Amino acid sequence: MSDSRNILFLQSSSELYGSGKIFLQVLRVYQEEGFRPIVVLTNEGPIQSLLEKEEVPVFIQNLGILRRKYLSPWGLFNRAQKNREAFNFLTKLHQSYQFELVFSNTLAVVIGAYWAKKKQIPHTWHIHEILLGPKPLVWWLSKMLDSTTPHPIAVSKSVGNHWQSKLKKAKLSVIYNGIPYEPYLNAKPTLREELGLSPDQILIGMVGRINPGKGQGFFLEMTQELISKNSNLHFVLVGDPFPGYEPILEELLQKIEKDGLSAKVSYLGFREDIPQIMASLDIFVLPSVLPDSFPTVILEAMAAGKPIVATKSGGAVEMVEEGKTGFLIPIGDVNQGIKALNQLIEDKNLREKMGKAGQDRVLKEFSLEAFKENIKNHLWQHLKRS
Repeated sequence: MSDSRNILFLQSSSELYGSGKIFLQVLRVYQEEGFRPIVVLTNEGPIQSLLEKEEVPVFIQNLGILRRKYLSPWGLFNRAQKNREAFNFLTKLHQSYQFELVFSNTLAVVIGAYWAKKKQIPHTWHIHEILLGPKPLVWWLSKMLDSTTPHPIAVSKSVGNHWQSKLKKAKLSVIYNGIPYEPYLNAKPTLREELGLSPDQILIGMVGRINPGKGQGFFLEMTQELISKNSNLHFVLVGDPFPGYEPILEELLQKIEKDGLSAKVSYLGFREDIPQIMASLDIFVLPSVLPDSFPTVILEAMAAGKPIVATKSGGAVEMVEEGKTGFLIPIGDVNQGIKALNQLIEDKNLREKMGKAGQDRVLKEFSLEAFKENIKNHLWQHLKRS
């Protein structure tokens, strides 16, 4: 039996991509408020290592995470089995820690809400997704939210509007993400030297986990057209695939080779030096082809002073000011993407002007201080002090 005020944190992966970085920021706010986080991750990885160094209790347990690849009869059977195992694991963990609250990060983690309801423990769901289908899944998740989580958090208005219209009881709070920006403000550009690029070459890149929604294929379509007309460009792709999406990476690498792009496109895989990579870029692109809730990577690029070209997909429209900090383009529209990129490629002053405006905007509108204050207020509004 523990005397600490223990909070159970459930996270869908141990990778340090956007949702993982925000997960860590929330956890630290709770620590500052006097709570002890107990973390369950579905796999080993960077978040586990980082938290263990900070002496935060971390457990590895398959949480039956929902992914598109499981949306089949056999896949759903597999997820049900893993969720049963996770339920039993959490019950045993509760005997040791007597959790006061359960915090589930992303809708892919469903066991936390179900388990908390059964154990009559308050539950918070931090929603990062805009799911358009399949309809039965969206309906089921909406019912789960209504029955388990009175006050979920949405990372953007786009996310909030999407889910609130489907809810009858739960009332969403929109809290924009914020991250520590200092590493991006002061990072040294190192990528040009690594790639052997000359100072006058224009470096364009995207950073994102490889999955069906991030738009790496769309990025390569624009790349191919731009390279055919301008030999002074180089492009980088950063990010590795979600488990199960390795075939997408293989297709991308085959396209790079087949279309003769190898000399002008570098695939860098997962990288930990994102501030240095952002500092090296001239233009940042996020070509998501499915709704992207509130991409943390755009915050990083803006903090680094880079102009943004992003699709009108979810939270990006709340982050990027059209014509001021970058350009917003229709999803999958290669011509509009090339038009926006060419404006930035041809005008260094425009790149610098938009980059500076984006940096000013992110520090003012999406500050870490505001994020922490909003998370703290949300915590105390929905959890009684004792």
